[in-house]
Amino acid sequence: MKQKALANFLRYVKINTQSSETSDSSPSTQNQFELAHVLVEELKALGLVDISLDEHCYVMASLPANTDKDVSKIGLLAHMDTSPEVSGEHVKTQVIETYEGGDIVLDEANDVVISEDDKLRSCIGDTLVTSDGSTLLGADDKAGIATIVTLLDILKETPEIPHGELKIGFTPDEEVGRGADHFDVAKFGADYAYTVDGGIAGELNMETFSADAATIEVQGRNIHPGTAKDVMVNAIRVMGHIVSRLPQDMAPETTEGYEPFIHPMAMTGSVDKAMLKLILRDFKTSGLHTQKQILDKIIAEVQALYPKAKIKLEITKTYRNMRDELEKHPHVTDSLFAAAANAGAHPKWEPIRGGTDGSRLTEMGLPTPNLFGGGANFHSKTEWLSIDGLVQSIKTLLNIVRVDD
Repeated sequence: MKQKALANFLRYVKINTQSSETSDSSPSTQNQFELAHVLVEELKALGLVDISLDEHCYVMASLPANTDKDVSKIGLLAHMDTSPEVSGEHVKTQVIETYEGGDIVLDEANDVVISEDDKLRSCIGDTLVTSDGSTLLGADDKAGIATIVTLLDILKETPEIPHGELKIGFTPDEEVGRGADHFDVAKFGADYAYTVDGGIAGELNMETFSADAATIEVQGRNIHPGTAKDVMVNAIRVMGHIVSRLPQDMAPETTEGYEPFIHPMAMTGSVDKAMLKLILRDFKTSGLHTQKQILDKIIAEVQALYPKAKIKLEITKTYRNMRDELEKHPHVTDSLFAAAANAGAHPKWEPIRGGTDGSRLTEMGLPTPNLFGGGANFHSKTEWLSIDGLVQSIKTLLNIVRVDD
């Protein structure tokens, strides 16, 4: 199991599948299709049926049941794209057969070091995979894909394991918040599902942030700086005042646990026009309204300083905390916890300071909590994956899909 999982993971991370926040197409990048086509062929070889790859790069397939018992159709999901924040091109992997503790130096010249922390310390004795420090690794979420494909391989090789019909899905663009935009829940056909898109072994997730996206646009006025007095309105300067007023105690770098944040993600601008993109996060959906009020107040203050500027705020819904809906389906989360415990993963529920495809899918009527893939330090050059943790994820899924006699 371990060697199959490692080989699958190493094969997938060679394919660059970065998504893009600046693209309006779906998928946001065409290179995601490269991995999708690979997965379609692998699913065929594993005996799955009803395999499809649509124009938006969603892969769906079914594994027929091998039991006559009337059981639920369980969905298993992972996303194909990697974060646009760090390059995922030409990933060069390094395998540490037995991690003995301490920091892991990836690139000494550029000070890229995986510092030993509680998460890494818990993996002493494990087989770890990292990049060479020049790119991310891609465990988020190719570890999830490797988990699901390895599980399917095991079920093919051991037909004596009884299971109901399984629904398999691989999605694009999760990292840019659009992974469920074109997901056809009815076509997928699962009664409930699990995303394999989490952290180290044992971490389970049934609650996420509620999330909105905010865009602030400032329209200024450009003119020759030599004759600018009382005429020029510098949109960059106006936007600078807005950024400086964002609450410092409500930033990702100053918050943890259930604390909300307002995060400026990207800014472009010239004297004539400036744009700021932010993400708003709070475990309480009502808190998003409070964050909008904070932004409205900041804009009003800055507008008073620059009455000739035109400042516009636009808020768009992203996803909502899935806990409210999942609490209506306790068997889904109870089964996950029991399966992880029986796999020896020492499970615990952790809030996700982010979101998964399951956030949207749960809202769309498909209850979908999340489980670990075995990695950490996602979206960075110091990302790492424990293959032993990935194996525990496979064992957890085996416990979930196995039908009791």
